Formats: sequence, structure tokens, C-alpha cells
Amino acid sequence: MVIGVPREIKDGEKRVAITPAGVSALLHHGHRVLIETGAGAGSGHADDEYRAAGADIAATAKDVYGQAQLVLKVKEPLSSEYALLRADLVLFTYLHLASSESLTRALLDSGVTAIGYETVQTDAGTLPLLIPMSEVAGKMAVQVGSRYLETDFGGRGTLVGGVPGVPPAEVVIIGCGVVGINAAKVAMGLGAHVTILDIDHERLRYLDDIMHGNVITVYSNPYSVARAAGYADLLVGAVLVAGARAPKLVTEDMVRGMKRGSVIVDVAVDQGGCIETIRPTSHSDPVYTVHGVIHYAVPNIPAGVPRTATHALTNATLPYALDLADYGLDEALGRNPALRRGLNLRAGKVWHPAVAAAFNMECESA
Repeated sequence: MVIGVPREIKDGEKRVAITPAGVSALLHHGHRVLIETGAGAGSGHADDEYRAAGADIAATAKDVYGQAQLVLKVKEPLSSEYALLRADLVLFTYLHLASSESLTRALLDSGVTAIGYETVQTDAGTLPLLIPMSEVAGKMAVQVGSRYLETDFGGRGTLVGGVPGVPPAEVVIIGCGVVGINAAKVAMGLGAHVTILDIDHERLRYLDDIMHGNVITVYSNPYSVARAAGYADLLVGAVLVAGARAPKLVTEDMVRGMKRGSVIVDVAVDQGGCIETIRPTSHSDPVYTVHGVIHYAVPNIPAGVPRTATHALTNATLPYALDLADYGLDEALGRNPALRRGLNLRAGKVWHPAVAAAFNMECESA
């Protein structure tokens, strides 16, 4: 099979869908890999490294899409890429379709088969291709939030860890999944006073155990969320409903009641966000202010550490890419239930129930 890897064009996106080691693995299985020139530069991998691993280098994205049967990406196609999609192409990338009806309809119109990394789901309910980027985003959320708490960036001038005689910042995390736990680890490591909210008692109990009581766990409801938002210096949105739009748990009234100069980092923005006042931003223009509260809403946070993120992503996606390349689409979906659950669109129809529900569309049964 011919596997194509185009250069990412989303604002600030420096990740690439595969490492040279991943290319070598695909070639070992008898496949051809076509990399757009410069695709790996942002992650520290030059064209020569890909050539040495056995890849062919293509001059343009059009060349990649035109020859490929399977396209590996990091982020969803942008409007300038829609014309490159076609019905006999398999697109394997992060899609987050439930947050964008326009993207969903464009992909449906193209007839492309679209499999979303974020919706590949094991029998145990885990999301193996989302986990590595959630780990990165959770850790970065606190790093980024700490920076914007500085007055040079418009924040209230609070040091997250405090100093002797001066209390640390209040970090509030809504959601106790992979993003939330990793955010809590970093916040606790910096010396912050950390509160995490969730509706899953078992997750809260687990976090309490692994953090040895150093994180305050609170059952999430409108009252507790409003109360926590009111005392937060940094609020991290870490809510996930697999494949679906994130629920709006922090209302505009709650934001209005937050401290002036406090910071919101909504990691859930790629699924629509869990903060009512959130809208997507970009790495080149990452923040805006509402009611005196700084909002950071970059949908591709891990692009800020592209080398780490690219290697972590390839480690997770490569076995699934090999299944698609080795067995072809139909057999791979039949052999691998987790991959089958990741199917979002095919032949102009919606195959993922959460995407269909987001836009009141009919859903095919796998």
C-alpha cells in the first residue's frame, strides 16, 4: 500500500504523523511511504532522515494525496485540503468532527473514509490514540496557565507554587481523565493547591489514592463547579465525552464571578469546549479576555512540544496504521474492533453515533 504523510498546515502545528522509525516499520512490511518535503522539520526530522529510512519525498501535498491510498495526518484537513480528498482514500488522523459541522459535511461530500484517532476505542473503553496527546496537553495546560498568570502576560501576578509565608495558587481542574490527572501531577509538583472535580466516584477515589491525599477531590455539580471557579487562579477544562461535543459545565455567570487576572485553559476546546465563553484560538494568537479572565483555547496544545508529541503519537498510531496497510480497510476493520469503533465517515455516510447525534444525522451500523 502507498501511505502518504503531508505537511501539517494548521496554525502553529509542527507535529508530523510519523517518525523515521515508523517509516522503517512500514517499509519492513512491504509498503511505500511518501512524505511531503519539510513535513518533519518542525519535529526535528529532516527530509534526509526520512530518505535514509526508505521514504520517498514529494514536493507538494497534492503529490502526496494523489498517490496515497492511506493518508496519515495529525490534525483535521483544512478547507484548502478538501479538494485533495477522494472516495477511494482512507484518512487516519485526529478529526474531532462533533465540534465542526462544516468539516463533517465537507468530508461527507468528498466520500473519503475518515477514521479518527480520538475515537479508536478498545473493548475496555480506553482511547489508546488519544491518551498520549492527552498526557502532553494535560501537563502543558498547567505550564501554559502558569505563564499567563504572570503580569507580563496579563495575569494577576500569582506564582503557582507560592513561597514560604505566601500561599500557592489555587488550581482547579474539571475532569478526572487522562488530561485532568496529568494536569494535577504537574500542578501538585509545582506546589499549587489543587482541586479536581468529576462525576465518577471511582476516578476521584483513584486520584485520591495515587496523589496520597495531596489533591482535593470534589464531586462535580453546578454548585461545586461555581464555587471552585470562584476561588480558582487557574482553571483547567479537562472534560471528555468520547467523540461527542463537550458539555458546557462552566457558565458565563461563573466566569464573571472569577478573579480578575485569573486564567482558563480549556483543553476540551477541540471538542467544542466545556467553558461557555470559550472559542478556539491558535498558537499565533492564543488568548483573549472575557470578564477580566484570560482564556487560552488552542485546540492543538501538544504542537508546542512537537518532538515529544510526534514520537508519542507514532508509538500509539503505528500498530493501527500497519493493520490498515497490511490488511486493507475492510479486513482491518473486521479484525480490529478498536479500529472499527474509530470509523467516523465512509462513502458519504456517518458511522460514529456521537458524530451523528451532534448534527442530527443518520448513523450507519458497523
